[in-house]
Amino acid sequence: MKVCIAEKPSVAREIAAILGANARRDGYFEGNGYQVTWTFGHFCTLKEPHEYTQEWKRWSLFVLPMIPPRFGIKIIENDGVKKQFSVIETLISHADEVINCGDAGQEGELIQRWVLQKALCKVPVKRLWISSLTEDSIREGFQHLKDQSNFDKLYEAGLSRAIGDWLLGMNATRLYTVKYGQNRSVLSIGRVQTPTLALIVTRQLEIENFQPEQYWELKTVYRETTFSATKGRFSSKEDGEKFLEEIKQSDFEVTDVSVKKGEESAPRLFDLTALQVECNKKFSFSAEDTLKLIQSLYEKKLTTYPRVDTTYLSDDIYPKVPAILRGLASYEDLVKPVLAAKIPKSKKIFDNSKVTDHHAIIPTGVRANNISENERKVYDLVTRRFIAAFYSNCKVATTTVLGEANKVEFKVTGKQILEPGWRVVFEKQTNTQDDDSDKEDDNLLPLFEKGESGSHVPALNEKWTQPPKYYTEATLLRAMETAGKLVDDDELRDALKENGIGRPSTRAAIIETLFKRNYIRKERKNLYATQTGVELIGTIKEELLKSAELTGIWEKKLRQIEKNEYEPRRFIDELKQMLTEIVTNVKNDLGGSITIEEVAKKEMKKEMPKKKEKKAASEKKPRAKKDKEVKVEPIVCPLCKKGIILKGKTAYGCSEWKAGCAFRLSFDEVGANLNDKELKDIIQKK
Repeated sequence: MKVCIAEKPSVAREIAAILGANARRDGYFEGNGYQVTWTFGHFCTLKEPHEYTQEWKRWSLFVLPMIPPRFGIKIIENDGVKKQFSVIETLISHADEVINCGDAGQEGELIQRWVLQKALCKVPVKRLWISSLTEDSIREGFQHLKDQSNFDKLYEAGLSRAIGDWLLGMNATRLYTVKYGQNRSVLSIGRVQTPTLALIVTRQLEIENFQPEQYWELKTVYRETTFSATKGRFSSKEDGEKFLEEIKQSDFEVTDVSVKKGEESAPRLFDLTALQVECNKKFSFSAEDTLKLIQSLYEKKLTTYPRVDTTYLSDDIYPKVPAILRGLASYEDLVKPVLAAKIPKSKKIFDNSKVTDHHAIIPTGVRANNISENERKVYDLVTRRFIAAFYSNCKVATTTVLGEANKVEFKVTGKQILEPGWRVVFEKQTNTQDDDSDKEDDNLLPLFEKGESGSHVPALNEKWTQPPKYYTEATLLRAMETAGKLVDDDELRDALKENGIGRPSTRAAIIETLFKRNYIRKERKNLYATQTGVELIGTIKEELLKSAELTGIWEKKLRQIEKNEYEPRRFIDELKQMLTEIVTNVKNDLGGSITIEEVAKKEMKKEMPKKKEKKAASEKKPRAKKDKEVKVEPIVCPLCKKGIILKGKTAYGCSEWKAGCAFRLSFDEVGANLNDKELKDIIQKK
């Protein structure tokens, strides 16, 4: 008997139907020489600290660092999990062969391997490795089953990741909770979540400490077109007004008109991060929402495997493209021009060297019936991106017009679309919100001729420098993907992906964890760090814990383990050494406590020792209003006129305190929860 273990019941049902295992049993399907059973998420996990030694049950600095001599796994404490595992265990004990049909990725491999280990599997194991759940794909996968040993390095990478997360998470969380948490709440530290939080906090502090600077821009309007002075900005109004007076009495003359023709390629196919970014921009979907929606589309056989980090297709997909396109119902008008000629095989789309386990996310060609409105939005994005990839390039002309008035030079640049090419695929796209970041800066210009002249309307405009923007989930995902370096160029972004923090499949969960810990909050699309989040990052002195670049290096090593280019033992040993240094440094630190804002009750129950659980619950009620505190907008310090007023632990103070500014308003004097207007009124009276 061959035992197949799928990743969830719905997938097991699909596989069983194709294999002819049509008899339903308790926890599995049977028939035609197969038994098809399933897991549902993680059945096993690494053991808790106290399961290695009772000494580690106590949250104390004296027992840190906790480094087990050998890591062990256990079945999760859940009645449903235990019952289904018992079914799997029994089936394996009588099997001739096991077929691992788990999720075809690193996490899926780890989940299934742990179940097989715990069930003491002794028989040969094959691996089903597919990129979509269509009937054809599953049949093809079973015709080309692989030896499980082919995926040993994938498992070792997943295991190294799990052990690394345990070592850092368990030790650093206890370390910072006991040292700085006032025994009121868990201060959760994670290998990926902490540097992600640091990105948000650093950006927020940059904004809060930003000092706007005034400048002036000289512009003039000629033939309803705004030209900008090539001199750039003026730091003083007087300098700008001098040039303004010089040009007022002169006509504007066009001195040069140049047109440069070029082509724009279609947007790349989606990887998971790019899809999450686009959905956040267009629909305000969270990263977690998008992952759930695209996972649902995958399970409904409408799109391919979603947890991918490549925007390319493998060469073997090329012959299947016409059939996929023909199957896209409701997109016939867009598909027709592509199918009218031989589809080109472009290296910008098909490149085996850029594809590892799975290719980019594309539709399968199965008719999209019975899907929700939000699923339809995501499906439409994926489908249009796929269709557009096979259209011709968009041909554009970039026009630059130079002019002058009384020898002061001006310039304007505009774009004209000559042949839309792939752009026609997106012209009638629906269900999208207005998004300024998505609008083309085409700035179409009228026809100018060199030597023409006439009257114009000049003006000197007052401007202020602007702070960087708060992170949204879209920009945060990009920052995680490129270890904090926000870049627009696709090729450069590909190069930086090697050092990205987290994996496409885990980044959404990391952001959700920060929300659950109450380290960050969302207002509209913007992400803000809470006081606890800000203070936690300020307290952490170890760059290894909060640096996106250093964490990116760890991620690169995990990818190298997957490719058999780095030893798992070396990775774990490096983490152990780093952990020992961090514990020593924090133990010797003389720093104070961290302000604890309210943390989700279920998280407290899950992680705090029982005797501290009660205390946290009793303290929850009086702190409940903290979530509604009004964020203090920058107010210029009345004393030094340079800094801005910041809210500290016990008082409001000036950001220039290190430079000697002594301005201070104690909470005892004015209260700790002032809103913007109240704080401004008090400062004005001082």
